[in-house]
Amino acid sequence: MTFFDVLEIALISLSLNKMRSFLTMLGIIIGVGAVIAMMAVGDGAQKNIRDQIASLGTNVILIFPGSTNQSGVRTGFGTASTLTADDIEAIKAQCPSVALITPSLRTGGQIVYQDQNWRTGIMGVDPPYFEIRSWPLSSGQYFTDADVRSATKVCIIGQTIADNLFKGSDPIGAVIRIKSVPFRIVGVLSPKGQSAQGSDQDDIILAPSSTVQKKLMGQFFFGSLLASAVSEDAMEDAQKQITDVLRVTHKIQPWEENDFTVRNQSEIANAAQSTTQVLTILLASIASISLIVGGIGIMNIMLVSVTERTKEIGIRMSIGATGKNILSQFLIEAIVLSLLGGFIGVVIGIVTSDLISSLAGWTTLVSPVSIALAFLFSAAVGIFFGFYPARKAAKLNPIDALRYE
Repeated sequence: MTFFDVLEIALISLSLNKMRSFLTMLGIIIGVGAVIAMMAVGDGAQKNIRDQIASLGTNVILIFPGSTNQSGVRTGFGTASTLTADDIEAIKAQCPSVALITPSLRTGGQIVYQDQNWRTGIMGVDPPYFEIRSWPLSSGQYFTDADVRSATKVCIIGQTIADNLFKGSDPIGAVIRIKSVPFRIVGVLSPKGQSAQGSDQDDIILAPSSTVQKKLMGQFFFGSLLASAVSEDAMEDAQKQITDVLRVTHKIQPWEENDFTVRNQSEIANAAQSTTQVLTILLASIASISLIVGGIGIMNIMLVSVTERTKEIGIRMSIGATGKNILSQFLIEAIVLSLLGGFIGVVIGIVTSDLISSLAGWTTLVSPVSIALAFLFSAAVGIFFGFYPARKAAKLNPIDALRYE
């Protein structure tokens, strides 16, 4: 018997019990569909994080105050005010691997325009901020270093604020009140979308750092610093140079810990990716249990099939079928069940991923790799769980099989 003869016999046997064959495949269908959907959710989360990290800008380095021991207690990011204008000047002068640097202060408040109002975040930055974050304007112009030096009351608004306060009209030149202080709008930022934490990056107002310090916050420390390296290869050098300079400007002794924290874009991305990778593996592992259950179902049905068809097996052996032919027939039946269930599961997994994306608003990404892995795994399940029943059928004694009632 050729392979195609054995395949034809296996397909005929499965078609004679359509409902039982479908119920046998159901475990594989659910398992493959669940694996693909869960991997799509995990891969989508990773893609979303990569996009959001990329939206931070190019070769970005973040410097936070804090993370030092104070009276035996280790504090975290932003828990101490230690970054000043002197630090920025020192980094500019002594860090050749640093291309640009800007301070960053953040506060919140109610903004008012005519009879409209909106509560948002206000950031104080210097002009290099826009280049570091690769954030162009949709209209207007940037404020300048002269505005920073004179603490001019000008600002640039995000697209969310433009949509809510101005409702289609041109905001350039309009005067809004931030915490009762009048600011003139000179530019509107291009949309950036959500951040990695899910917040709206376009719901923001940017103003000169000196203006925010003096007019809105009344402080002379910075919440953080944002820098960019001259190239991606210079990231580590820039990070080390910043650390060395800040230890000197903060008068930190060799045995003392830093009162600041320096993080680069790659470290942030790697930390976020590690979290989502663990989540993806966890979700896929849970979904894979369905595949194992489906494989057990295939084994169970194939064992029942061997028992029901014992006499048929004896007749085939008596007219010349070898044990290899019988083994191939039952093994092919198991593999066909598994592969057909895998194919239907792939379709259901893709449809489920689209439904999750449209209904829940999550980013999903169905990759060819996940489809191939799920499909191959379903075939492996068919071979693994189908081999024992097939081997049992092949080892039947023809005489005993013919006598079986």
